[in-house]
Amino acid sequence: MKALVFKNRQLRLDKNVPRPAPGRGEALVRVSLAGVCATDLEIVKGYMDFEGVLGHEFVGVVDKVGRGGRREFVDRRVAGEINIGCGMCDCCAGGLARHCPERTVLGILGRDGAFAEYLTLPVENLHLVPDAVSDKEAVFIEPLAAAFEIIEQMGIGRGDRVCVLGDGRLGLLAAQVLAQSAASLTVIGRHPEKLAIMDRLGISTALGSDSPGAASAAGDRFDLVVDCTGAAAGLQAAMELVKPRGTVVHKTTIAGARALDLNRLVINEITLIGSRCGPFKPAIKALEEKKVAVTPLIGKIFPLDNAAEALRQAGRKGELKILIDMNA
Repeated sequence: MKALVFKNRQLRLDKNVPRPAPGRGEALVRVSLAGVCATDLEIVKGYMDFEGVLGHEFVGVVDKVGRGGRREFVDRRVAGEINIGCGMCDCCAGGLARHCPERTVLGILGRDGAFAEYLTLPVENLHLVPDAVSDKEAVFIEPLAAAFEIIEQMGIGRGDRVCVLGDGRLGLLAAQVLAQSAASLTVIGRHPEKLAIMDRLGISTALGSDSPGAASAAGDRFDLVVDCTGAAAGLQAAMELVKPRGTVVHKTTIAGARALDLNRLVINEITLIGSRCGPFKPAIKALEEKKVAVTPLIGKIFPLDNAAEALRQAGRKGELKILIDMNA
């Protein structure tokens, strides 16, 4: 099969990758569309020291299942949760396979990913895609679930002032999810054309910086700031925007170390919450009920043969969501 392989710090389309075979309880998924995530771009820079097939945002069709797999999934469209736990540790027993110390993560840690014609995942990781959700919408399920994780972690009060810092791909999803709460919401970004998408959806925006010093662009400080900048300086900027005893939710992962002054965290008694993967069910429901608009976030669609160029395009400043079409 064809797949985009990252090895020895190089991206290469390999047309002779062995098709994976589903193990016990696993499904073989024929990938239809895959999305390029900021995490993929950071892996290319050295994040997680991963080598193999990149990609973790996908929609596809189950081709077959291994022994013990649920056969009713065969020939059905699916999206998949990306963390695969050992099934035996305390984290897995508590429903937190995403924190299993022995986990693999699709296209990120120890398991080949979605920039390929086929992938394998445990059937229990798969979610059926409703007919009302198109492939172009379904490919957003995994990152949209990460946005819903903010709601899962935070109790947002009716009078809370909330800021999404960063108008990148995840920031635009997080803003739409948070806008469904009763909170007052502002998106701060540096790309007018991206902020215009939020303006059309009735979400307040401010053109400013997602670097330290951003507070001047927003005026008063916020009860909750969500760092979706994807930048090393984003967390410091978020701590400048949040009011004393407020909360910062940090969604950014990057390759390499970052400098961070934690004095403000202590002096202003800021609560800092890390946030990663999230629940698929509310994400799928939001897409099915058209409560979140994702197709306006799509930039270009590349065939798998041009997947390396797709990643280069995704890494350009101000780019919207880049998709890879396995059937083009």
